[in-house]
Amino acid sequence: MNKAERLTLNSMPDVAGHELQMPQNTLEWVGMSGIHQPLAIKDGARVAQVQSKVQIYVDLGDERAKGIHMSRLYLILDEHSETRPLTTAGLKLLLRSMLESHRELSGRAFVQFDFDYYLRRSALVSENSGWNGYPVSIRGELIDGEISLELKINVQYSSTCPQSAALARQLIQQQFEADFGASGQVSVETVNEWLGSEQGIVATPHSQRSDAWILVRLDHGIEHFPITELIDTVEETLKTPVQTAVKREDEQMFALLNGQNLMFIEDAGRKLKDALEHDGRLADFWVRIEHHESLHAHDAVGIFIKGVEGGYLPKP
Repeated sequence: MNKAERLTLNSMPDVAGHELQMPQNTLEWVGMSGIHQPLAIKDGARVAQVQSKVQIYVDLGDERAKGIHMSRLYLILDEHSETRPLTTAGLKLLLRSMLESHRELSGRAFVQFDFDYYLRRSALVSENSGWNGYPVSIRGELIDGEISLELKINVQYSSTCPQSAALARQLIQQQFEADFGASGQVSVETVNEWLGSEQGIVATPHSQRSDAWILVRLDHGIEHFPITELIDTVEETLKTPVQTAVKREDEQMFALLNGQNLMFIEDAGRKLKDALEHDGRLADFWVRIEHHESLHAHDAVGIFIKGVEGGYLPKP
């Protein structure tokens, strides 16, 4: 920058930099949302490229300050995103850099990255595969010198109602009695043919696409974001994740998995809670599961927490 450019810059008005004549109210958070930011994420041993939307804030704690320096936040975010993959250590450094850039104004910092995370998933039986997308949020907060890092994911799965399955079986039994009760004895071949017919399978249980929203507070000791590992934990626990590429043999296997893993909302919740409680990387968790009923016009919902002192509350 030459002398003329510096003079021009110095002559530009800076309203935000003016000090107020009288003290005014402080504000909890001031900053920006909806920032489009390409990002590299350290997910275990993998570095993944994502397109994120970012919220970034500091508090306005100076009663005489007109406002914060939003351009500083933007440039710090961009510099950190451009030069290194995001790790837990990197996110902590970003939060401290945000406060350092506002040391005269602020004492708290917050940033959140929202993005879709894509994992290639193999079909259940065939050799095909396809991409599944998982909404993910990574959030960091620095308040009173304490840093908290959170990870939130959404996983979709299928849930088949145990009550509906029992009622369907009863109707099949009744149909069998009606068709063969008077004959006394029935050959295996006849029963086998009957079971493969629409007349035999007169009823099927209802099932629905379901959602698990997992919010976790990460333990201070972990170095990377366990995105894939957490998704895998949910899918392996519930057994019926939604599929990508599907041939007939894959669809048949999916039907088998649903039949062997019937679940009310309570069943899904208890299985997930048990799995998450045994993960030492998670200092706390809050989970909301939703079964989007095909029987009802409303959803079945379950909510549970880890239950640590001072942790998440079981609020819907």
